[in-house]
Amino acid sequence: MSTANYVIGVDYGTDSVRSVLVDTANGKEISSSVFLYPRWQKGLYCKPAVNQFRQHPLDYVEGLTHTIRDCIAKAGGAAIAHLIKGISVDTTGSSPVAVDATGTPLALTPGYEENPNAMFVLWKDHTAVKEAAEINKHATKFQINYLKYVGGIYSSEWFWSKLLRILRVDAAVKNSAASWVEHCDWIPFLLCGGNDIKEMKRSRCAAGHKALWAEEFNGLPPEDFFSSLDPLLAGFRDKLFTDTHTSDVAAGTLSTTWADKLGLTTDVVIGVGAFDAHMGAVGGQIEPYYLSKVMGTSTCDILVAPNQDLDGKLINGICGQVNGSVIPGMAGLEAGQSAFGDVYAWFKNLISWPLNHLLTESNLIDEATAIALKEELESKIIANLSKQAGALGDDDYAELAVDWLNGRRTPDANQELKGAITGLGLGTDAPRFFRALAAATCFGAKAIVDRFKEQGVPVKGIIGIGGVAKKSPYIMQMMADVLEMPIRIHRFEHTCALGAAMFAAVVASIYPNIETAMEAMGTGFEKEYQPNIKKQKLYRQHYQQYLGLGRYLEKYNKKDVKPYLS
Repeated sequence: MSTANYVIGVDYGTDSVRSVLVDTANGKEISSSVFLYPRWQKGLYCKPAVNQFRQHPLDYVEGLTHTIRDCIAKAGGAAIAHLIKGISVDTTGSSPVAVDATGTPLALTPGYEENPNAMFVLWKDHTAVKEAAEINKHATKFQINYLKYVGGIYSSEWFWSKLLRILRVDAAVKNSAASWVEHCDWIPFLLCGGNDIKEMKRSRCAAGHKALWAEEFNGLPPEDFFSSLDPLLAGFRDKLFTDTHTSDVAAGTLSTTWADKLGLTTDVVIGVGAFDAHMGAVGGQIEPYYLSKVMGTSTCDILVAPNQDLDGKLINGICGQVNGSVIPGMAGLEAGQSAFGDVYAWFKNLISWPLNHLLTESNLIDEATAIALKEELESKIIANLSKQAGALGDDDYAELAVDWLNGRRTPDANQELKGAITGLGLGTDAPRFFRALAAATCFGAKAIVDRFKEQGVPVKGIIGIGGVAKKSPYIMQMMADVLEMPIRIHRFEHTCALGAAMFAAVVASIYPNIETAMEAMGTGFEKEYQPNIKKQKLYRQHYQQYLGLGRYLEKYNKKDVKPYLS
């Protein structure tokens, strides 16, 4: 009889969910499966023009079922199912949803099936910009700074901004909501068969970084903080939570319903969830004072430090510092860029306009050939742009961009900001435009590193995680050059899912703590980018220009200040 122990890490991203079946002895991937959200792929419930991005819970449920069953089938089916001991989950965030008293998202209840306000409000939904500004102004009225552990600035990407926005615009959802929950809290609750919202175990990671929970406050800020912000919030604090849990804690065991659905046993232990980048940092074998950059559509930058090193020290303008949000017993610090891979995807879509709108109208080729040609060309655009941009000389470098195409997450959250590019001329072609955008994303990364250093938190190096880190040597080398520090690229392809699997191994009692699990299941690094000293002067100069352009944009973004146009 086999003595192997397997666990499953489930990673919910922006566009898809991925499950990975992992051997706890060595972190080896046994099988994996990806599921694209079908409703999201169709653009349902979203209005990009007003920054509304909602996801239907059925996308999550269908993806969970498909990917876990597929992983098990690929690995050997029933013969291996009994060896699976634990499941842990990470998700994007803050991506909250209104639920009823049973903990069911309202979009899964009669009358709300097609109501976007009853669905998960995705992390990059910025419809609550006004509410975030009100929270920031309101917080200054209190003797205690309730924003002190989230960098001093509350964001429209976070829990309370989104909750207040929905309460204001949808009375039906307001009246039906027994509580609000994060995506990373709901999936474990679902797997455990939970039916009482009061019994849901809430993630320390999500609550501390996005919902203003803090040990110093003995939970959330007091009732008066919320009710005096808006009477709609009166009594809502009591509908939420006081206690939170780190991800080495079990949420429960797999329910009979889900065990039957997945072909597993009810002995499988389910861990408390967390956000993707936090578990990704664990999967990427984070070390104290090394910045883990999960680089996907956006970036989420994670740093851990011993609690005693940060005693009394508050880092301004980041996305929070929370005891145990990454590694229990250590402080987890979060920052990030609201758009990273999204910047490159935007540019690809921009220059692909003829492919998307004109190719199928061609009289020279049939529709099937046109579609196949479109897909082939689109798949080559970024790689070829990177190659051509890398071949450009440094003596012809006029274009300069700012990467705030989806607002600015850190330092100093401001989701109203917009991106820009200057220095355009008749000689500007697609590779030069792309180079400017790539440099802007690297400069955005440097602004974050500089903020940590300015606030007395050293950054010893970078750990690169995610699709961009593994697939774009051009951007990674540029980032090493801009940051003037090495970047290690983790070997494991699905690092967030691996981090979730490591936590699953801990909650299943295979390892006593996450540090031990990381040591045993970590797969190491495949590559390290070293900064090119010859680029130092160039990028230092361009970085100062980036900061100057950013200050200009920020000045004229204010509603009461407009640039003079003649």
